[in-house]
Amino acid sequence: MKKNKAIFITVRTGSTRLPNKSILKIKDKYTIEYVIDSVKKSKYTDKIVLCTTTLDGDNILCDIAGKNGIDYFRGSVENKLERWNGACKKFNIDVFVTADGDDLFYDVGLADLCFEQIGDNDFVDGQGLYNDVYGIKVETLETILGILDGRTVEPHDMVNFLKDISLKVKKLTDVPDLYKKKDIRMTLDYEDDFIFFKNVISNMEENFSLNDVINYLDENKDFIDINYHLEEEWKENQKKELDQI
Repeated sequence: MKKNKAIFITVRTGSTRLPNKSILKIKDKYTIEYVIDSVKKSKYTDKIVLCTTTLDGDNILCDIAGKNGIDYFRGSVENKLERWNGACKKFNIDVFVTADGDDLFYDVGLADLCFEQIGDNDFVDGQGLYNDVYGIKVETLETILGILDGRTVEPHDMVNFLKDISLKVKKLTDVPDLYKKKDIRMTLDYEDDFIFFKNVISNMEENFSLNDVINYLDENKDFIDINYHLEEEWKENQKKELDQI
């Protein structure tokens, strides 16, 4: 039986460190549209769903999804896993791969690698690459939500959470060097991150790829210094959240 596959782009406007970061503009495009453009290039997905919240402030994200010809789902404000589960039910999805709206240089080749490797596994772990990506079956998600029983776990904490659960978790393998983490910060969380993305994208041609970005930064290393100093602060915030599970 054919499995219905989707890529879920998780995003909302209600960020605290950089307000409305998903709808800031670079070269007349919303930042979230750079993620959408990449995801559209997937070889395997049947559907692309922008997963946002029920808050009024996120109405604009639904409008952007419609303008770009993709679906959207509105769900839990704080619980991203519940939001994903609602999207699975609404669109009859069997397996999905995650994309974070903060990752403007998201390369869909990494998502397709998850689709290729999930097979008989329950969960594909692509954590620790240039950005985190996960492949998840809907049954797995429902199992996790049942164990959590209302508690919230952020996506970046799921791998640690799954260590004590009897599910088939596969670490993503045969990952091309392009996707391996380098000393470059490519997440939009702070003002300096936005300055970094704006500087790089302003020097890119239309329909640029992650490979184009890496090559450009190899030749313009000063741009890396714009926001890389924030990496330790970001890691500390992640650790605090992990300690609360």
